[in-house]
Amino acid sequence: MSVLKPLALFVQHDGHSSRASVTCRYKCGDACSHAVPNTSSGEYFRDIARTALTRRGVLRGGAMAVLAVGAGGALVACADDEATGTGNGSGTTNGTGDGSAPAGTDFGAVAPNTEDVVVVPDGYEQAVVIRWGDPVLPDAPEFDFANQSGAAQEKQFGFNNDFAGLLPVEGQPNTFVLVVNHEYTTEPFMFTGYDEENPSEEQFRIGIAAHGLTVVQVKGESGSGSLTTEFGPYNRRITAETEFAVTGPAAGSDLLKTTADPTGTRVLGTLNNCAGGVTPWGTVLSGEENFNQYFANAETVADPVAAERLARYGVEGTESERKWERFDPRFDIAQEPNEVNRFGYVVEVNPWDAASIPVKHTALGRFKHEAATIHVTDDGTVVAYSGDDERFDYMYKFVSSRKMQDGNSQAAMRHNLTLLDAGTLYVAKLSGNSEDEIDGSGELPSDGEFDGTGEWIPLLRTGEDGRGESLVDGLSAEEVAVFTRLAGDAVGATKMDRPEDFEPNPKTGKVYVALTNNTNRGAEGKAAADEANPRNNNKNGQVLEIDDDHAGTSFTWNLLLVCGDPTEADTYFGGFDKDQVSPISCPDNLAFDPHGNLWISTDGNALKSNDGLFSVVLEGERRGETKQFLTVPRGAETCGPIVEEDRVVVCVQHPGELDDASADNPMSHWPDGGDAQPRPAVVVAWKPGGRIGA
Repeated sequence: MSVLKPLALFVQHDGHSSRASVTCRYKCGDACSHAVPNTSSGEYFRDIARTALTRRGVLRGGAMAVLAVGAGGALVACADDEATGTGNGSGTTNGTGDGSAPAGTDFGAVAPNTEDVVVVPDGYEQAVVIRWGDPVLPDAPEFDFANQSGAAQEKQFGFNNDFAGLLPVEGQPNTFVLVVNHEYTTEPFMFTGYDEENPSEEQFRIGIAAHGLTVVQVKGESGSGSLTTEFGPYNRRITAETEFAVTGPAAGSDLLKTTADPTGTRVLGTLNNCAGGVTPWGTVLSGEENFNQYFANAETVADPVAAERLARYGVEGTESERKWERFDPRFDIAQEPNEVNRFGYVVEVNPWDAASIPVKHTALGRFKHEAATIHVTDDGTVVAYSGDDERFDYMYKFVSSRKMQDGNSQAAMRHNLTLLDAGTLYVAKLSGNSEDEIDGSGELPSDGEFDGTGEWIPLLRTGEDGRGESLVDGLSAEEVAVFTRLAGDAVGATKMDRPEDFEPNPKTGKVYVALTNNTNRGAEGKAAADEANPRNNNKNGQVLEIDDDHAGTSFTWNLLLVCGDPTEADTYFGGFDKDQVSPISCPDNLAFDPHGNLWISTDGNALKSNDGLFSVVLEGERRGETKQFLTVPRGAETCGPIVEEDRVVVCVQHPGELDDASADNPMSHWPDGGDAQPRPAVVVAWKPGGRIGA
């Protein structure tokens, strides 16, 4: 479906996320209705003495843009009220596809809407690539909603796809490997007659198998951006029961040892995989995010130190939402107190070897990783950026002590697979240039920018032998690796508004961060607004731009966007005319097109229209021009964007998840139509006979 004309629309919004409470429960353990885990008294901007950090220009180097990379979704923007309003947006755009827009952004902006379809610009087409339950392996049965099984799901596409990466297969034109992760399951939408208090063991098996990742070969068409799945040698399902190896300073630690794994070096499965990144050496990184919600009986823990550590990660209560502990004791903290410590890492998958054992990298720290994305400096130094998607949590980077080796040889791959196992982990502290002028209203300072300086504070150094050295007083290396949030607290890292996806710009080296929202900002007893988080009761989020000394410890920053209704005074679009932009709310995932434009997908649009994908111009006189390229169906979230010359790929997560809906009462029938159940899916859009945004 295409929009008929560019938008000139108005929205009435009450300022809260449109995300349904049922999504909050199953996606993030209803995090926004619980106490903020970060109760530390760490410094805020107003407490930080201004330091004379050197402002830098455009930094050296650029990421090796050799692969198409999508960025995944994250902790849902859980609502303070549960309304799912039907406002139709505000603001205008002059982007009409008439050739006047910068390269890559010349399309007619899609109007905000609440349709139950994917809406793309006039002149574009779109199609489903793969959806929940579609066969991935040759012996997988066709999906039958009424007759599911765990054995079948292990061979079929998983639920709630988030990150997507598209890797070209060498020597096979127009052939790719698509790697997608599966963040979470929403059982009331997977099974008719689902009893939340008494799930069956088979439903547990299906849920376990629907988590993880999918690797599937896809074929493109000449002259079209469409993609079709096929059975190939790389096809694979990774689930919450697949074996993972543990590397880095926590490998073998007593903190990771369990009855099933007394060595502390092997973990079954990966949970709540959110965004990720494709590495320049051809692997895929994925972030384990809201793992806390899968574990039961935290309240039975009597040791105060252990209880504090659990609370800092939001692990609490008695029964879990899915009640997996009834079927597998590893999800019961009373029986296996260390199992929870084995989740919350960046995982790495080699998609070119279907028999390879994926890895959990403890040198990058343990928190609610939204993603991990890579920048490589001119001298081959590898830098991995990651955000901790929680209100008032931190931004991190890891600088490898090893250099990346170029080439596709087996020796180069073996070496590059160790790049994230030795180096230094840092956390960010920011300071504003006009901090005294920030009052929480979102009003621009007198210098016309939200900007400042920052430093990366070292937390953990991992040596060539894999052993760690703590750089934080009072914590061992193993403790920093496993309880990284506590290390960030100890050094006074800056508390941010849900730092989600990081993306380095392959053309300029600048790094961009999606800060989704934080309605607790400025609340009683919570951190007040500061220059990087300039609004109290922040409902719409912002996008941070960092000019980083990638391998060093200093950076400068500014806010590219302060999101929301452009007719409101508390929004900012890089200095661009706000009458000429699309409204955007709750930025989540980021990607770059071949022209160097930033693309943003949203999660929980507080302006009460469906979530979407937006282009943003970064350079020149039109810096900050923001245009909506597509919207996803009602109840859905836009995830994992990939933007190439001839196609745009997005993951459509949790379509139809509305509070009055369920498998017994579906309120969406996307993507199959008719009276079909809604199914999460990957979608591709393209311009017949033309290029994206041209």
